[in-house]
Amino acid sequence: MNRPVLLGAAAIAAFCQAQSSVWDGVYTEDQSRRGQALYAKECAACHGSELSGGEEAPPLSGGAFLSNWSGLTLGELFERIRVSMPEGRAGSLSRQQNADILAYILNFNQFPAGKAELQKDTELLKQIRFEAQKTDK
Repeated sequence: MNRPVLLGAAAIAAFCQAQSSVWDGVYTEDQSRRGQALYAKECAACHGSELSGGEEAPPLSGGAFLSNWSGLTLGELFERIRVSMPEGRAGSLSRQQNADILAYILNFNQFPAGKAELQKDTELLKQIRFEAQKTDK
């Protein structure tokens, strides 16, 4: 009688383990370079050239940034960027441009690059955990 519950728990555990994290190389170096150029043009005026934040813009690197997003997903960070940035022109960048900028932010924060580009689909990005520190799987 309890067997379906146990199978359900096992399926949930397997699904959770199948998710990746920012430590798994979820963007490419080329994508980060594209994102760096876009960041300089679209984001640096408010967030700073070193991603350290400004008077009203939060930092996109360092301890405060990492702790604010740790435990969430890249989908949540991507959506925040997509619907609220750039200031005064929210939503004016394409999904690909936002993904490239996010790849640069990940690179700047020293998360490793991989062989596949960061996706521009929010639902896929929700499968990638943002972890401030690398954990053993």
